[in-house]
Amino acid sequence: MWLDQADGFDEIFKGYLPYYLLVMFPILIIMSPVNPVAASHEFSVYRMQQYDLHTVPHGCRSSSFNLEGRSLTLWSTSRHCVVARIQDITIEQFIDIRNKAGALLLVLPKNDTLLTDDEREHIYLLEAVMAQQEVNLPVYFAEWSSDFEYIIKDLQHSFITDEKSGTALEAMFNTVSSNGYQIVVSTPAIQKLDSKPTVLHGKLTGRAASAQTIVVAAHYDASSVVPELSFGADSNASGVVALLELARVFSRLYGSAAVRGGPSILFLLVSTGHSLNYFTTKKWLEEHLDTADSSILQDVSFVMCLDSISSGPLKMHVSKPPKPGTVSHSMKSRLSVPFVHKKINLADELLAWHHERFSIRRMTAFTLSSLESHKEPRRSSLLDSYTEPSLESLVDNIKTTARALASHIYNITEETSEEDSAMFDEALNVDEASVRSWYKYLTSQTRAPQFLTTATQNGGVTGALERAMTRYMEVTSSVHVVDKREPEYTLYGPTKAVLYVYSVKPAVFDLILTLAIVAYLALVYFAIQIFPRFYTEYAKLVTGKEKVY
Repeated sequence: MWLDQADGFDEIFKGYLPYYLLVMFPILIIMSPVNPVAASHEFSVYRMQQYDLHTVPHGCRSSSFNLEGRSLTLWSTSRHCVVARIQDITIEQFIDIRNKAGALLLVLPKNDTLLTDDEREHIYLLEAVMAQQEVNLPVYFAEWSSDFEYIIKDLQHSFITDEKSGTALEAMFNTVSSNGYQIVVSTPAIQKLDSKPTVLHGKLTGRAASAQTIVVAAHYDASSVVPELSFGADSNASGVVALLELARVFSRLYGSAAVRGGPSILFLLVSTGHSLNYFTTKKWLEEHLDTADSSILQDVSFVMCLDSISSGPLKMHVSKPPKPGTVSHSMKSRLSVPFVHKKINLADELLAWHHERFSIRRMTAFTLSSLESHKEPRRSSLLDSYTEPSLESLVDNIKTTARALASHIYNITEETSEEDSAMFDEALNVDEASVRSWYKYLTSQTRAPQFLTTATQNGGVTGALERAMTRYMEVTSSVHVVDKREPEYTLYGPTKAVLYVYSVKPAVFDLILTLAIVAYLALVYFAIQIFPRFYTEYAKLVTGKEKVY
């Protein structure tokens, strides 16, 4: 019987059991489904916009952090990184987080085309508030993924605090059983970027060398709260596409001496727009107006700026109401659009519209735009993306603009013969395939000033636009340097980082786990010490012997 081997059994327990327990216990802990440290996740994230305008700081001023992740409703201190969907956070919550939290991580919508109008308007306003002021905590944006969705839901349903607990014991249990996330971003130190914005211009010469010049201008950069995601479909890929199509149309007319128009047409593309106060336009005007050897702007009839023209019917924005008999009034009548009058306020940090840069230099200028006001927040939004309805609106507005400009140049009136009108209608046909191709290309490229190519030979968007304009005219490019002593603006990087999310247990879990291990080892120790005596008594009872060896 096994009882006859009782001495050996006793020896096994007395000699080897403690070691078995000590070895097996860590193995069981490691294999346990409540492993305190689970796998980590790695994501690409984008830092919020950071720049200085006239030495006034804007946007995010920090980059690295290592903090515990919390949901939008459960964070409480500067030791927490708030994780939320961008459509869920209110402006009031953002202001509170900006003042008290340690970091903010916002997840973008899975599909922004499915957002309701109210949700889109909310995000527009939130972006505007975020971009207007200095933010000292790190703010990052991440594109939607199923992993992020799981993390957000897990944080929302975790009971890391005892606010929802009825008793202390329940609070302790919730704390131990809940999951936590440690969120880490480590980036190089923030550095100033060497910005050298570019201007492209080309001219279709009119019949007479001394003819007046019509300027068609547009900025080709885009702005939003996230530089990496600044695709700017309406603002201002639409204006750039319209300018390229107008250049194509009128290059055909001006290519023939028989139908060449009287005035020259100058096409101007600049790489900094409203977010940087049209810096390159200002520098380009200084270059050609304040020097005696430049004749390109000696006799300007008017300047037509194209900005955000794919979101609806056109409006004509002016600094002075057009008077009858002026070229502005002529263009307004031919366009058949309402005008919006706004005086130039030089005390404002930013000019309202592109044409104001020319109006300041006493040129007749106006901006064509679908927007009612320069203050509309969608003008600088990461939601400004390509849609088929916007493409259709863009094509219609290009047709309207081309016909109005041609009717002004060739003085086409109601008395013009049907034969001549039909000829111009055929010549002014818009190439919808070309418009679609350029619109898709520009809206697939981030065009924040931080990423625009500063030298056309390096390629990128600037190089592509120069090659496109070169098909229709001789193009000149010029690079303008920001004064480092008194910069009008300063850009900063890096804008992209890698974010690590580690699934962890709260610190109190480690304490309780340590106490549990100590209690277990103490129990095992005393069990080992007592077991021989227990075994002896049990053997006596079973065998009936007074003494068991």
